[in-house]
Amino acid sequence: MKQKLLHAFPFLILMVILAIGIEFIYQPSTKESIIFFPINENVTYESASTLLTLVPEKKDNFYEVTWKTSSKLDTPAYLRQDVGFLFINGRLKGKMNEWEQETDGIVQGETIKGKESSLLQALSFHYAEIHEDDDKYTSAQKMTEDTLYVIDSNFSPLNSFRQPGTDAEREWKTILDRVSTQQLDFLWEKGIDSLGIPSEEYFAIPLTELPSLEEKPLEGFDKVEWERFIGNLWEGLYKNYYLGIKKEDGTIIDSLDSTIPLILVKKDKKEVLVLLIDKDGNPSLLRQRIATS
Repeated sequence: MKQKLLHAFPFLILMVILAIGIEFIYQPSTKESIIFFPINENVTYESASTLLTLVPEKKDNFYEVTWKTSSKLDTPAYLRQDVGFLFINGRLKGKMNEWEQETDGIVQGETIKGKESSLLQALSFHYAEIHEDDDKYTSAQKMTEDTLYVIDSNFSPLNSFRQPGTDAEREWKTILDRVSTQQLDFLWEKGIDSLGIPSEEYFAIPLTELPSLEEKPLEGFDKVEWERFIGNLWEGLYKNYYLGIKKEDGTIIDSLDSTIPLILVKKDKKEVLVLLIDKDGNPSLLRQRIATS
């Protein structure tokens, strides 16, 4: 009997090792993700912000802008995540993403270098996944943005502003807005034409303008419908834009240097299209059905 046990001992050890290994391999792990769940009306953001700040002095002929996002919920959540995009003159030049479990707050930041006068637009989506019990998941969400005009000219000191306060700043704002708008309009119209989109059937909203509609939803949407629309939209943007633009042939390309996405909401509230123009000028579409009930 003793001899049989000795012979069986290596086998038992192997089975224990395999069992431990299998448990380790298949143990589920949480990672960052944005999934829309019904909005929890009992949870609110105590604070949320996106902030662009020009560093006063140049370094090696480049100016620097600090880009910071932060948010704090009024209660810890199972998962907190903040996603941010930074567009310079209409092109995506920076992405930020931070997530933590069992916390109420997220803070993240980067420093961006630049040269020449530019229009900077930063946009953030603040997200929380809340587990009230084992089978009831809800969420909380908020968008914030910041816009900064940086004037880097040989004829004036390095300067920045959000709203122009002088004639010179008003002139710079007009110039930078025009340059950015003309380029975006041209590329968006070209993409819409090449993809055969009947533009008259859609409301067109640049992604950077979505936060301005948070308190006053698009025509035809009530508050609950709009919150669901925004949550589902950002779920798609994270998977198919932040992580890379998915092309029709299955390849994924980096979204950096792409244009500001154009959100096309069908006027009958049945679908939303997201027009993406990559760094080479090639258009792609994300398509979502809009759930309104």
